[in-house]
Amino acid sequence: MDYTIKIGGEAGQGIQTIGDTLAKLFSRTGFHIFSHQDYESRIRGGHNFYQIRLSDKPVTASRGKIDILIAMDKESITYHENELNDNGQIIYDSSLLKQKYDKPQFLDIPFINLSIEISGTKIMANSVIMGAVLGMLGMKLDLLNISIEDTFKKKEAEVINTNKQAAAKGHDYAIKHCNKCSFFVPPPNKQLMLISGNEAIGLGAVASGLKFYSAYPMTPSTGIMNYVASKAKEYGILIEQAEDEIAAINMALGASFAGVRAMTGTSGGGFALMTEGLSLAGMTETPVVIALAQRPGPATGLPTRTEQGDLQFALYTAHGEFPRVIFAPGSPEQAFYLTNKAFEMTERFQIPVIILTDQYLADSQWTYEGFDLSKLRYTDYRVRDDVLQALTTYKRHSITETGISPLGIPGESKHLVVTDSDEHDEEGHLIEDSKTRIDMVNKRLFKKLPLIRDEISPPYFYGETQPDIVLTGWGSTYGVIKEATDILSNDFRIAMLHFTGIYPFADVSKLNYLKILKSCKLSICIENNATGQFARLMRAETGYQFSKSINKFDGRPFSIDELVEQIKKVIE
Repeated sequence: MDYTIKIGGEAGQGIQTIGDTLAKLFSRTGFHIFSHQDYESRIRGGHNFYQIRLSDKPVTASRGKIDILIAMDKESITYHENELNDNGQIIYDSSLLKQKYDKPQFLDIPFINLSIEISGTKIMANSVIMGAVLGMLGMKLDLLNISIEDTFKKKEAEVINTNKQAAAKGHDYAIKHCNKCSFFVPPPNKQLMLISGNEAIGLGAVASGLKFYSAYPMTPSTGIMNYVASKAKEYGILIEQAEDEIAAINMALGASFAGVRAMTGTSGGGFALMTEGLSLAGMTETPVVIALAQRPGPATGLPTRTEQGDLQFALYTAHGEFPRVIFAPGSPEQAFYLTNKAFEMTERFQIPVIILTDQYLADSQWTYEGFDLSKLRYTDYRVRDDVLQALTTYKRHSITETGISPLGIPGESKHLVVTDSDEHDEEGHLIEDSKTRIDMVNKRLFKKLPLIRDEISPPYFYGETQPDIVLTGWGSTYGVIKEATDILSNDFRIAMLHFTGIYPFADVSKLNYLKILKSCKLSICIENNATGQFARLMRAETGYQFSKSINKFDGRPFSIDELVEQIKKVIE
């Protein structure tokens, strides 16, 4: 079983509510889910869609073809009718669209009238729609009814019961009138966890001991702040919605300097404002984790679309030379563990760590049986209380064998804990002489970098052990490249390399990815940007140049069908 459902309509029609509810319901039934959204940057109007893929096997990307299209506006039919599978169905309400379609793949369901019949208003039309979808799939209403109870638990019993009746109306209507429905859904299995990229980053931060999160809301990073805020009271986390991104990063640095684990999040335009704060973190060696959620630029660009266009920006932004780590998760599971690793590395090495995500990963939802919490690491690298008090001398930036200095907390001892944004000596006081400058650059940069590199995991290698063709990607392209590799393995000796440790690159002693690339006949780098930023980084860092590139930069992610077709053209 592998079906795709697309809900299309205008902003304000409840598309996300329908999509989220159905995705949760399917995951609670034990189906594997992959969902993604496409929405315009407006509160009402425009054309948006929410796409859900459900299967009895793990899925990691969206297909191009759909099985059920819920058309809540005419544009849904105009744009998506040609995406329908041979046995697919389009359900719509002719009274809503003001048009009747007589083609066999169309099923006219009176969402509005059925809602009015039950409640006297059209407000419960979305419950009718969800009930109809379950009817088409031959599924029962039990879990939908539970979901309705959860959603409206603060409402009166009449509201809950009326919504249940509306769902039942849609369910019955679809069963009676969908003569062409041939969908088969297996019986319920064990419940799966459903989680998005933003939620996984937020969960990873909370699980890593986050105590302070500051940000200015900016799509698509806002979901991280929303998730952390939902857990703030339970886990004692202070959330601050700053007046701008300059304040956000400086608040996070202040909280970190004061002794707690701190994080901020933003998107490209906001990160541009954070660059001076990023340099401040580099000079003062103050730990901070930054989530950078990419969207197409320049400037405001396409604020609700997706792109991998900020890799070079994240790598080279901010003045001066100092070490940083850049992680780019490709799935919520990777996002969860890499966020934990980001906190460990920022605290241990006293460097900024950037988690590079994008709208596609931020909003897409995946299913898992659960995360293994035993893999999480938490080490308190701060010099606290009695230990700090017992030191005869304390130098915040003392030069050590590793370049890592003791990280004391102001006010916890007789020692002065001080740093400076000017170049400084070991005690943290500003200097002007050449020798101290050289010593401090060596300490911050050259002594730490080899140790940092040792912590970076090698790329994920999947497929043929001795491939003729190697597909390479980074970040959110993970799932679609993996499924493309599976499909193409029927005809080719093919494998994939997926990088989550973007900078610095892992040492080849862990996995000789350069040997794999140099040994194959064709290497293809796949990116959601126009200029092949990762391919250029690979050449700059290793000297290796990919044979071919596939680049997509229209603000939309690759679908499996689309990517497979492009790979075949490159092979030919």
